[in-house]
Amino acid sequence: MSYKSILKFTTLLLACLQVHAGSPIDFTPHGTQPGLSFSLSPPTDCSSCHKGGSVADDQINMPHWGWMGSMKANATRDPLFWAALDVANNDIPGVGDFCLKCHTPQGWFSGRVVKPAFEGQPLLDGANGCELGGTHVSQDSKNSDYSGVTCHFCHRIDEQGPNGEAQIIENANVWLDDENCENGFGPCRKGPYKYEDFNTPPHVWEYSDFIQSAEFCGSCHNVSSPTIEQDGVLTVAKRFWHEGVQTELAMPIERTYSEWQNSYFSDLIFKDPFNDLNTTVLPAISEGENCQTCHMPQSTSDEARACIFDPLDENGDGRRKGNLATHQFAGGNTWIPQVIKGVYGDELQANDTSPGRKAALDLTTSYAFDMLQNKSALIEASVTDQSTEQLDLAVKVTNLTGHKLPTGYPEGRRIWINVVVRDNAQQVIWESGAYDEATGILTQDTQAKVYEAIPGIWNADPDNNPMTDDGVCEITDDNNNKMFHFVLNDCIGKDNRIPPLGFRGAENIEMKPVGITYPADPSHPGAVVNYDITNYQVPINGQTGPFTVTATLKFQTASKDYIEFLDRQSTENNFQTENQMCDRTWTVGPADQTRGAFMKELWENYNRSAPVDMTMDFVENVNP
Repeated sequence: MSYKSILKFTTLLLACLQVHAGSPIDFTPHGTQPGLSFSLSPPTDCSSCHKGGSVADDQINMPHWGWMGSMKANATRDPLFWAALDVANNDIPGVGDFCLKCHTPQGWFSGRVVKPAFEGQPLLDGANGCELGGTHVSQDSKNSDYSGVTCHFCHRIDEQGPNGEAQIIENANVWLDDENCENGFGPCRKGPYKYEDFNTPPHVWEYSDFIQSAEFCGSCHNVSSPTIEQDGVLTVAKRFWHEGVQTELAMPIERTYSEWQNSYFSDLIFKDPFNDLNTTVLPAISEGENCQTCHMPQSTSDEARACIFDPLDENGDGRRKGNLATHQFAGGNTWIPQVIKGVYGDELQANDTSPGRKAALDLTTSYAFDMLQNKSALIEASVTDQSTEQLDLAVKVTNLTGHKLPTGYPEGRRIWINVVVRDNAQQVIWESGAYDEATGILTQDTQAKVYEAIPGIWNADPDNNPMTDDGVCEITDDNNNKMFHFVLNDCIGKDNRIPPLGFRGAENIEMKPVGITYPADPSHPGAVVNYDITNYQVPINGQTGPFTVTATLKFQTASKDYIEFLDRQSTENNFQTENQMCDRTWTVGPADQTRGAFMKELWENYNRSAPVDMTMDFVENVNP
């Protein structure tokens, strides 16, 4: 059965399921649902106090400044998300409800996606985002659903449901506090402070251990094929095929939290004061190296303050140095913040460059560069053997993060090693992993090493012969184009991403490497190493030394294959332009283009998601 036949059959089956017995599929049956007693407050309600502006370091420290330029704040503006959403809705009609729950909590919980916010309100046809309020350039007010993952959403998340229901750590299945705080004025804002030593904030508040935990982040940063409900029956949209067997597990799409949970960074090490050699490793709860440690680092500024009501001392210093989690939320995405800045420009608050200000989108970009170049990896190059005919090289890449490298959403995201050998005139005589910035093409030479996860669609009978057992995880279509069907994927064709230190998940079928085996780490029993060594053979016949070897680790947010797939899907499936689909006349965003075509245009106009040089090493004066 060909890829196209599988895809057509799967889509038809799911479309039939959606209308079975007149009952639509519920793609988001878990956690708090739309119809809140207290609606989510918009970010503008928080910015008046938490944005600041009169103190030089407010942009670095104030929660609103850091959040405003982050991908959390711009999750609903991200053009790459919208292009992928159209493909998802085409593959499984209505599944956009599942996607939008993460990317626009304000719109989803307000009942402007699919589910009604009030009893008696009919179901909406908003899985494509067309029912959302505001526009891509709307200010972050109550009239805009384009504010991404908002302040009030995060600071209302509870560890348990109203009736003691357990937390489900995936797919944004969160429980929101929807009760009046004991002091009135709506639900408590949950945070990491008890305010025993300083002034109480001018709003209702409640101390929360949970908001400081990695489990809090895991609510959204573990993603699986959704649990769906129809006619009161729960099932899984796509079950996971592993080594030719269909499991009872949902397809694991992202496992950033689980990767951390199974690493050294989630461990607390207690040392027995009576025996220097005795150590016990226990699982962390909210201490140790958790997500917030790296992605919300504590402020080091003398002027650190959380809001404009924090008094400064006589020297102009704040009181939160070392005691204020900056809201950077930095990852590896240096590209999309600059695309958003260029496309939507001065109409965005995050692009405010008034005197003394640096645009929040630029701050986010700088945080991402710092994360990639200073906190993610090390690369070490060495010559292991040499002769007049050949150089043998070894390049070691060590993962410094608390999760796989790279981690997160797998489609289009990759890291690779670029190795260049130059002669005594500094002319390139050999290269592996060459990238052409003019075309966006990464040369996949026979020795190239690319770290990535590639999910696919399981084909149990690729040669249409029921007598043979030759199933395969399809990662390309019938024309040998790479395919990225986020919601149809049910197997993993490749996952050679480098594990974190002390990784104990190498035998867990949801996280184990595919296509590579990482050796055991003798320093961490039960774990595998957090590095990879790639060997290269470089022919040098007739070349003149001494030679110089340069090894560079490169990261890219969106590959050419991914962008072209999104555009090709919009053409092959006759997607409507955004204005046609949503019956409007906008002049911002895709407007009179399909979202896939718009994304391809942005990719070509904004440096083709130019790769970032993460780390580099040299071997000089190599003279066989």
